[in-house]
Amino acid sequence: MRKNIAVKSLTWVLVVFLSLYIFCPGAQAELKGGCAKVNITPPLGIPLIGSYGKPSDDILDELYAKALVFNDGNNTLVIVSCDLLYTPLEEIAGPVRKIITEKTGIPERNILVCATHTHSGPEVFTKSKFRTAGDAPPPAIDRYYLDTLVKKIAGSALIAHKEMRQVKIGAAKGQAPEIVYNRRPKNNDGLVKMAFTLPPEVRATRKVVVEPGGDVRTTFVLPDDKTEWKFGPIDPEVCVLRVENTAGEILASLVNFGCHPVSIYPYLSTSVSADYPAFVTSVVERAEGGLCLFTLGLAGDAVPFDRGILPRRQIGRAVGGEALRRLQFVTTTDDVTLSGLKTEVEFPSKPQTAENAASDDKISEPVTSEIQVLRLGDIYILGLPGEVLVEVGLAIKKRAGLENLFIVTLSNDAIGYVCHSAAYDEGGYEPAGATNLAKGAGEIMIEQALELIDKIKQER
Repeated sequence: MRKNIAVKSLTWVLVVFLSLYIFCPGAQAELKGGCAKVNITPPLGIPLIGSYGKPSDDILDELYAKALVFNDGNNTLVIVSCDLLYTPLEEIAGPVRKIITEKTGIPERNILVCATHTHSGPEVFTKSKFRTAGDAPPPAIDRYYLDTLVKKIAGSALIAHKEMRQVKIGAAKGQAPEIVYNRRPKNNDGLVKMAFTLPPEVRATRKVVVEPGGDVRTTFVLPDDKTEWKFGPIDPEVCVLRVENTAGEILASLVNFGCHPVSIYPYLSTSVSADYPAFVTSVVERAEGGLCLFTLGLAGDAVPFDRGILPRRQIGRAVGGEALRRLQFVTTTDDVTLSGLKTEVEFPSKPQTAENAASDDKISEPVTSEIQVLRLGDIYILGLPGEVLVEVGLAIKKRAGLENLFIVTLSNDAIGYVCHSAAYDEGGYEPAGATNLAKGAGEIMIEQALELIDKIKQER
């Protein structure tokens, strides 16, 4: 009799326990996170993206692959940032994902591989999805280095996965508008006159303007004629992710900012460099500790206020300083549910010329790539392929209406510039000669990104 009572009591306890585990929203495993970095600096002699085929002959700073891995007990997310110009799907992102998935079982939809977009990194891809006007054939790729590079990038994620521990995370935003401007100023007729760099007398006229609708512009007075030129918008946000251990100390951080890393290029074309992002991350790491990742924001038509060795440090320290400031006051939590989604997207390409139509080297129609979103509680990380113009990304931010939305460009693929439709009418470098995507590609990206965000928001 007593035995039957004991069995019934034990059964009842188990039923109650299982009911609480299944139905109680608080019954969630602790959030874990890990980070790691691996040196991917190429040996001297390998041509760089901006060296025009010349061998590299100097190393200004080392290049790294840095990884963040999170696990909530059900899902694992991976973010890998690489000091490279691109991480194309065929040559880098795809093979890296394959290794990580084979070794850990993490699905590819949960793995984001992005480039910091340094123009002083190695030539490691074939530009299979875009050719810009006047492009020479891609130089021969050092296949041994590329194979090693892929394994090292994947290795950074595998190490981070192995080193996971209990963490809390949180996000915040700052601003750094004074160091970046939109290189596509328009005259009164609505036509663009490219301004890749600005002379000192023009830089001296800098003014940051916030328009009634909220757009931020860095404006200048161009002295070459009497025509009034209006500079396009920038995205001044410095978005930061804080990852801390149980003692409240930073284990890792991530900084997201939109400005072309071209401080060194093309002046020191044979020097290996991570450009200004190297100083962004070093400022945070030296002052706060832990590992800091840099991801590129909306930078398709956004460039540094000034270029060179000194401006490279100034830009990096300014962005890093703003990130450091914001990291101090982040509210963190371990009550976080993780999920990831990605979708294949087809972008229309421009009609082939008679010359390209007869070539085996032509761009496919349409151009197929992907968009990805990772969700960490109320933090959303949107991975977009290609060099996304500011106007395209701002449309996504405004319509998404999310407090913590990180837009990471150059994610998982390389498809050239992604422009809004108006840019094709305005002219200029990006829509005319620097992309194979046809008018309407930017709007497709906007709609597909918003649809994917809505989809992951509805998941529970």
